[in-house]
Amino acid sequence: MNWSHFFALTATHQWGSIFPEICLVVLALSLLIIDVLGGRRIDRRLVARVAITGQLLLVLVAFTALIGTDDRLDRETFSGMLVHSQFGQIMRFFFLVSSVLVTYLGGIFLKKNPLPGTEFHAIWLLVTAALMLLAQSNHFVMLFVALETVTVGFYVLVSYNRNLSNGLAAGLKYLILGGVSTAILLMGIALLYGIAESSGLENSARNALKFDELGKFLEFNSDNSIARTGVLLVVAGIAFKIGAVPFQIWIPDVYQGAPTPVTAALAVSSKAGGFAVLVALVSGPFRPMADLLVPVLSAIAMATILFGNIAALTMRNVKRLMGLSGVSHAGYLLIGVVAMFAIPEARNAIVFYLVTYLLATFSVFGVMAHVSEGGRDDIQPIDVYRNLSRENPFLGGVLALGLASLAGIPPLAGFVGKFLLFYAAFKAQLYGLLGVAVIGVVLSIYYYFGWIKEATFRDWKLSRLEDEPSPRPKVWPELGLAGKIILGGLALLILLLGLYPGPLSSLSQY
Repeated sequence: MNWSHFFALTATHQWGSIFPEICLVVLALSLLIIDVLGGRRIDRRLVARVAITGQLLLVLVAFTALIGTDDRLDRETFSGMLVHSQFGQIMRFFFLVSSVLVTYLGGIFLKKNPLPGTEFHAIWLLVTAALMLLAQSNHFVMLFVALETVTVGFYVLVSYNRNLSNGLAAGLKYLILGGVSTAILLMGIALLYGIAESSGLENSARNALKFDELGKFLEFNSDNSIARTGVLLVVAGIAFKIGAVPFQIWIPDVYQGAPTPVTAALAVSSKAGGFAVLVALVSGPFRPMADLLVPVLSAIAMATILFGNIAALTMRNVKRLMGLSGVSHAGYLLIGVVAMFAIPEARNAIVFYLVTYLLATFSVFGVMAHVSEGGRDDIQPIDVYRNLSRENPFLGGVLALGLASLAGIPPLAGFVGKFLLFYAAFKAQLYGLLGVAVIGVVLSIYYYFGWIKEATFRDWKLSRLEDEPSPRPKVWPELGLAGKIILGGLALLILLLGLYPGPLSSLSQY
C-alpha cells in the first residue's frame, strides 16, 4: 500500500470546511437520543424546539460567514470532491433558512396528526445536510451520493402520513419515478466516465468524474456522440428533481399526498438543490456543450412554463395548484440557466429569484399548514379559504402577499426576481424564451388572483350558486407568537425586497 498517497489524500480532508453539515448530523442524532432517553415523558414540542434552536444558531454562523471575508473560499477539499465558493456559501445559507421553516411547518403538522415527530425532524435535518453538500459538489461521486441521500429521505417523508391513502400513493409514485430518474442519471454519468477516461480520444481525462477534468475533455470532444448522449442523460436526471417537462408527471399527486411541510420542502429545497447542480454543471464541465444544451434547455423551459401555467388554470385543490405553478417557476429559472451560456452573471439573477421564491412559497404554505385540518391534509379545496381575510386578516394578508409575489406583481420581491431573470434573457438575446415567459406570467395571474379573490373578496354566503357545493364550516386557527413572527417576517421581507432589493442584489454579486 502506498502510504504517502494515502496521507496526501487525508491531508485534504479538512473537516472544519463542512462544520454546518456535521452540526446538522449531530443535531439529528441528538434528537433521537432525547427521544430514546425521554420515552413517553418527552413533550413532542420539545424536540421541535431543540431542532429549531440548533438550526437558528447555524443560520447565524452561516450568515456571519456569508457577509464576512472568508479566505477558505475558492478551494477544493476532500480530494477535490467538494469545492468551496461564494455560490456554495449562499446556497448553504439558503438551505439552512429553508430547513428552519420546514421544521416550523412540521411542528404545526405534527400537532394536528398523531404521527412520530422525532423521526420526521431527524430525517429532515439529514436531508438538509445532504442538500448543502450537493451545492458544493465538484465530483460526480459526491453529487450522486448527496443527491440520493436527499432523494431517499424524501421517499420516507413524502409518505410520512401513512394513515392517508393519498400519502401512500404519493410515496409509491415518487419512489418509482425517482428510481427511474436515478437510473437515467447514472447512465449519463457512466457514459461520460467511460468515454472520457478510457477512450484514447484527445485530452482524455485522468479523473473523468471530477468536474474540471471532465470539462477539459468535453472542450476538445464536444462533438462526440457518446459524450453528448451522456450530457443529455445527466440533464434529464436533474430535470426530474426540478420538475421540468417532460419529467413533471409526479408533481401534482406527490404534492397533494405529501404532508404540507414536505410539499413545501419539495417546492423550495429540492428544486433549489436541482438548480444548484445545474448551475454548477452549466458554468463548469458542460459549458463546452452550449450548442447542444441551449436549444434543448430552451425547449424544456418553454414547455415547462406553458404546461405549468395552463394546467394550473382549472385546478381547485390548492396543493396541486402550488405544484403545477411550481413547474412554471422551474421554467422561469431555466431561462436563467440558458442565459448563463451567454452571460455568466445570469447566475446572480437565479440566486435572487430562488430567494424571493422561498419567501413567497413558505408564506403560502405557512397559511396552508395553519388552515388544514388534522387527518385531511391532502384535501385542501380552494373553497375552504373563502372569507379567510375577514375572519383572520393576518393569515389572509400573508396569503395575498405570497400569491401576489409568486405572480410577479410590483412592488413585491417576486416582481424584482422575474425582472432580473427576464433582463438576463434580454441581454442574452433569448427573445423567444422571453415572449413565452411573459405569456406564462399573464396566465399565472388568473389562478393566483382567483385564490386571492376566494380568500379576500368573496363572501360565500352571498355569492354561492345553488348548484355549487357549500364549503364546510371553518373555525380559523389562532396563531401563537412564533407563528406571527415567522409569517409576518416572511411577508415583510417580500415587501422590503420588492421596494429595496439592493442588499440581496449586492450579496448575490460575485
